[in-house]
Amino acid sequence: MEIESIPKTQYAIQLTGPNELRLNAEKAVNTPGPHQMLVRIECVGLCFSDLKLLSQFSSHARKSDVLAGLSPEILAEIPSYVPNATPTVPGHEVVCRIIAVGDAVAHHRVGERCLVQADFRQLPTANSNAAFGYNFEGALQEYVLLDERVVMNIDGERYLVPVPEHLGASQAALVEPWACVEDSYVNNERRTIKTGGRLLVVADAGHTVDGLTDSFDVAGLPAAVTYLAAETAQEEALRNLGVAEVHIVDGLDDVADEAFDDITYFGAQKATIDVLNDKLAGRGIINIVTGGAIIGQVVSVGVGRVHYGFTRWVGTRSIRAADGYAVIPETGEIRDGDAIAVIGAGGPMGQMHVIRNICSGKKGIAVTAADIDDRRLESLAAKCRDLAAANGVELRFANIGNEPLNAEASYWALMAPLGALVADAIKNSRTGALINIFAGIPAPTRHDLDLDTYIDKRCYMFGTSGSTIEDMKIVLRKVTDGQLNTDTSVDAVAGMQGAADGVEAVKNRSLAGKVIVYPQLHDVGLIPLNELRNRFPTVAEKLDDGRWCQAAEEALLQVAGRGDSA
Repeated sequence: MEIESIPKTQYAIQLTGPNELRLNAEKAVNTPGPHQMLVRIECVGLCFSDLKLLSQFSSHARKSDVLAGLSPEILAEIPSYVPNATPTVPGHEVVCRIIAVGDAVAHHRVGERCLVQADFRQLPTANSNAAFGYNFEGALQEYVLLDERVVMNIDGERYLVPVPEHLGASQAALVEPWACVEDSYVNNERRTIKTGGRLLVVADAGHTVDGLTDSFDVAGLPAAVTYLAAETAQEEALRNLGVAEVHIVDGLDDVADEAFDDITYFGAQKATIDVLNDKLAGRGIINIVTGGAIIGQVVSVGVGRVHYGFTRWVGTRSIRAADGYAVIPETGEIRDGDAIAVIGAGGPMGQMHVIRNICSGKKGIAVTAADIDDRRLESLAAKCRDLAAANGVELRFANIGNEPLNAEASYWALMAPLGALVADAIKNSRTGALINIFAGIPAPTRHDLDLDTYIDKRCYMFGTSGSTIEDMKIVLRKVTDGQLNTDTSVDAVAGMQGAADGVEAVKNRSLAGKVIVYPQLHDVGLIPLNELRNRFPTVAEKLDDGRWCQAAEEALLQVAGRGDSA
């Protein structure tokens, strides 16, 4: 069943090889099979993550074959499944409408307006998972084919999130990047030794093994403990943990890399910590229990894995392991009274962090927006000053390219993928500071950190990657309720003619905010909002004090859709 006619061809932006992006004005529109749906794209936001796909193409972790979750036979039935070197269509920040469904589609209906949660986590690839806009075609086209067997997760929940009709298209599409920001604040942090996990304990001579049982989760013990102990008393304490499977090793050379969900080190030797870094599995926690000892020098820490691998580092000066785990917060949420520093605040994602925290409802907070570009800071200030005043938030701006920040913070949000920023945050933290490593520092990256200061100040660094369906629903509720306006992050709009230029602008960081592409506008180039009056003056008149809004969007679609500049 169809609610509108479907053309045979469409405009699309296709990625055909590394850095080979082209506009195809005659890409075929696929007809849905029994389990499939055709959706019409209302608009799509451009993302910095698209650049990673642009440069890596077939070597990107999400562009490779789906290894499980669907059979090769089913995948072969899906024309929009485009792994490896097959050309793809990027774009995953999207709002769309279902216009046709196959006879076997059971959970979706024609006419529904939806967001797309891009991470198909039930479909693993060799080093990641399948994703919309990667090994499944994305939204930089007028229409895209979706398969219901792909967009339902293992719990029977839809990856297509319904959107209210009254929201503007850009407001809705930008829920996806804002959800990635939200995830970094609301992600639940593990605060105990993992039930059923693998625990490694290393104890240096002169250190008491204490507090491990108090670190166990009430749900149960780890499945196995491996230990390297220097003294008989330590061995006895470890044997009495009650863990069924116990392994004794004579040295860390006998221990596999990335093999442990939890590592507790009773000691303070840099060389040992350097080695233990490599033994931590994804989503693992390393706990350094110094017993009052000092490490005395910086330690090489895998800061890249904190973001991409969800690894965590804690420590304590006491003799009790449980005191290290006690540092871990329930989530990465800001707290009443926090002094928040957003480093790289002038970029698209940095702006979202600043605005999100201003609108959080937390009491007594102060936000410092730091960047190295005065133009970006001026753009951010125009968007945020009145918002901060209305919410009673103290807001200041700092160009850290000209002078040091000269302020301590209790919460850091790091937008640039640099290990040095993590080191600086530790140095300038207040006691109990949270360090949100939002930018994707390359996974193999290690950086020298002052863990003595990190432990003494009871800091906690964490990172997340992507978002969940629930994160999108949280942001959508905020937008629907008027708590958050995602359109504040828009800096430019485009039709298909300007989409590639928009990608280039993201690459060159020539725009401070987001670029929104409307695929139905074939011949509209890239238009920064501050130049909109030159091209579409009647649309510019609809801006909300210079900011993108639903009224301006409706005017653009009407005026540009009929091909004039009035």
